[in-house]
Amino acid sequence: MTELSERPTTTAATIEAATSPTLHGSLVTPEQVSTLFNPKAIALIGATDKSNWSLSLFANLHTHGFDGPVYLVNPRGGVVHGEQSYATIGDLPDGVDLAFVMVPTTVILDILEQLADHDIKSAVILTSGFGEVGAEGAKLEHQVVDLAKRRGLTLLGPNGNGYINAAKQITPYGLNINAPLLRGPVGVVLQSGALASAVLGFSQARNIGISLLVSMGNEAMVTLTDAMRYLVRDPDTKVITLFIESIRQPEEFLVVAKEALEAGKPVVAFKVGRSQKGSTVAKAHTGSLVGDDRVIDAVFKQYGVIRVDCLEDMIMTAGLLAETGPLPGNRVGFVTPSGGACEIAADRSEDEGLEIPDFAPATVEGLKRVVPDFATVQNPLDVTGYILVNPALLREALAVVDKDPGIDVIVLASDLAREEPADPTRAYDMARGTADAIRACEKPVVVMGNTLVDITPFGRKVADEVSFPGVLGGIHHALAALGRAVRWSEFQRQHAAGRVMVPQAHAQAMTVDATPGSTWTEHQASAFLADNGVPVVPQELVDSADAAVAAAERLGYPVVVKLAAADIAHKSDIGGVRLGLTDAEQVREAFETVTTVGRNAEADVQGAVIQPMRGSGIELIVGIVRDPVWGPVLAVGLGGVWVEILRDSALRVLPVDRGQVLDALRSLRGAALLDGARGTEKADLDAVADTVVSIADLAFRLEERLESLEINPLLVRGSQVEALDALITWR
Repeated sequence: MTELSERPTTTAATIEAATSPTLHGSLVTPEQVSTLFNPKAIALIGATDKSNWSLSLFANLHTHGFDGPVYLVNPRGGVVHGEQSYATIGDLPDGVDLAFVMVPTTVILDILEQLADHDIKSAVILTSGFGEVGAEGAKLEHQVVDLAKRRGLTLLGPNGNGYINAAKQITPYGLNINAPLLRGPVGVVLQSGALASAVLGFSQARNIGISLLVSMGNEAMVTLTDAMRYLVRDPDTKVITLFIESIRQPEEFLVVAKEALEAGKPVVAFKVGRSQKGSTVAKAHTGSLVGDDRVIDAVFKQYGVIRVDCLEDMIMTAGLLAETGPLPGNRVGFVTPSGGACEIAADRSEDEGLEIPDFAPATVEGLKRVVPDFATVQNPLDVTGYILVNPALLREALAVVDKDPGIDVIVLASDLAREEPADPTRAYDMARGTADAIRACEKPVVVMGNTLVDITPFGRKVADEVSFPGVLGGIHHALAALGRAVRWSEFQRQHAAGRVMVPQAHAQAMTVDATPGSTWTEHQASAFLADNGVPVVPQELVDSADAAVAAAERLGYPVVVKLAAADIAHKSDIGGVRLGLTDAEQVREAFETVTTVGRNAEADVQGAVIQPMRGSGIELIVGIVRDPVWGPVLAVGLGGVWVEILRDSALRVLPVDRGQVLDALRSLRGAALLDGARGTEKADLDAVADTVVSIADLAFRLEERLESLEINPLLVRGSQVEALDALITWR
């Protein structure tokens, strides 16, 4: 039998180790990152009037309010950008704490040495030509990092545009920043230089202010997770947004995501790249259910990261949560001046899992006293175009709906004025009246425009004057943002109450006497599972027809006869399974049949496995596949022969607890089957979850040795849960 030994685990415990200032390979401390983003004096190294980067950078620092000195370094000296420059870094005054480096790669190492000699601790490297261009560039990038570590430098980049600390009016950013720069509570971290300005422009167009925007570049030293941690701790930031191409420090990402959750700061992420994982284990059905993008979904779900699928939703979801904070529930009351808007809102609410309850009787009566007689009082509410006659109609209806006990959040369809009229008094008065009515509400009010258009300078001016709340642009995007905000709010509430736990490591690791690269099919895999506490159907491995009959009589008819061959993963595909056998003759014939088909398939036939035949029940698949980034991933779903056809599964990254497994089971499209649909026996979900957790814990303890583990099917009959077939592949 398999030899097992115990030793302390050193892998997943790191998920919880959030005390070290430089976690999981991070090269900088939070204090270094804070110093980088909050300089008091800045030097532009390689400043020249011939460079648009240099011109934009210099203009940004002066236009947007940086109150410290900005020094220019040009090897020729002379006047640059209208000011006297310095010929060398050594000529600079003392006290410079950030250098923005715009020099060729051929001199970059020498420049960094000079910065360290002059006690300049932080640098943004704009220069490209490093790891992004190939082996030689990567070698230079390694040399840059080694130098920085040796000399105590903190580097952002290379190949990055810099950052915009709008909260502190510090803007060392290499592309033009249009005025006004709106300050606000949304922090933005992007693994894209080209998109940074577009994201900034869109947030400004929607009147959503930022605290800090960072273009990460190559992340040679300061990484995405370092910037995230800064924002978690930054009092000027309420919401963190991420544009992610790749997560290079997965363990650190999970630690910081958990820190954000516990700090009550939503993380809104747009993760690009939906490719199917190439390293999937072909022998396991589970592999067909798991791909890079689905694993990312599982990770984000488990850690409360809000995933979006476009830049617009990234910014608007962040802007909404920055303004409202956590929302109390998903029951929404709509107040609009348009029947068409009501219909779109109803459809989109259903898409987003938002409830639109009927108004309470008192609300209906109150609205009848407000809206015209020809209006239909229902949720969503259309107060009709009568608002052109009675401009106060919308806010009067809002006040009534605010008192409805069955509503958690109100969506008000309203927008800011776009063009400034000759006499703007009426525009200001209407906006002020609506803003006052919103502030008077006890419930959170989300303001929504019908279409996604820019907020004009006049609209922004009106909003600033009357303190009008943020307006979500377009019904589709507005309700996408609201749905995500509501779901995050519930997750955060459950987590704060201790009812939702992020994954925690808690088990001892184990070693197994298994040949690397080998596959254990049914008998060997099932015996291993049974020895480790997983309920498995009784079975015997036999090597002759007589032994098969004897085993069947011991186990009791009816029985199942299955081919035992290590190199045949799916026996039924070649006719290697015979079901419902009721006497010795059938068992003899079945043994000969399954072993013959195995030999015909040129398999390494070991004999046959005899099992008692189980009756009807719900067949599930429980599998674990190793993801190259996130490690072992659990897939649970409808199993048996339907697994690859229905593809109804839920993923969770290990380790998992009972609550997470229950949530995964309930999220299946076929979850109604587990509840006893159409007269079938109801599954004991607690018993199922306990079994899945035992399988997941075993897989997690196997650590790096395990490539994949699959039980298909896991048969559920009420509270009886048994593995009927198993497959394990070792790395």
